[in-house]
Amino acid sequence: MLNFIKQFLLNAKQTGAIAKSSEELADLITDSVNLKNAKVIVELGPGTGIFTKKILEKKSKKSIFFALETNPFFASETKKNCSDAIVYRDSAICIQKYLFKHKVKACDCIISGLPWAAFGNNLQQELINSIFSSLRKGGEFATFAYIQGPLLSAGKRFKNMLEEDFSQVAKTRIVWKNIPPAFIYRCKK
Repeated sequence: MLNFIKQFLLNAKQTGAIAKSSEELADLITDSVNLKNAKVIVELGPGTGIFTKKILEKKSKKSIFFALETNPFFASETKKNCSDAIVYRDSAICIQKYLFKHKVKACDCIISGLPWAAFGNNLQQELINSIFSSLRKGGEFATFAYIQGPLLSAGKRFKNMLEEDFSQVAKTRIVWKNIPPAFIYRCKK
């Protein structure tokens, strides 16, 4: 936990949280999408690998899965905690580059741990564009937001972007055992 707080203090805009996500939130986000039938899965901002571990447990053995993480500490932690995971140290904006590397054009599912409310308008839009263009038609995108997120201007803007771009956007129940409490946005292209 102290290492997580240290990463937050070093770069709050990149880390966005003072504690790792809870097991309950990891289960909810990975149950919010159809991992079993997904052929290509991408994770953005795996942090310490809590979602990564659940993705590895729930995905088909035949599916392609990789994660993108910019923070060197978190990329290393994810690899340490999930040795079977492929983790690239790069921006979430570069999804297409790594899909190409795996010889695929689009993915079925993207799960994100990115701190959306900490990002400015341009970065939010650039990331949403990358996510949307990387998903196949009918592809799924799941990300979480803290309960206070929609009250902030960046959180409101993010929700509006999702609703403008995706054909379906739904919110799940709140996970109260997360610090801070959070919910999942489930989106379909």
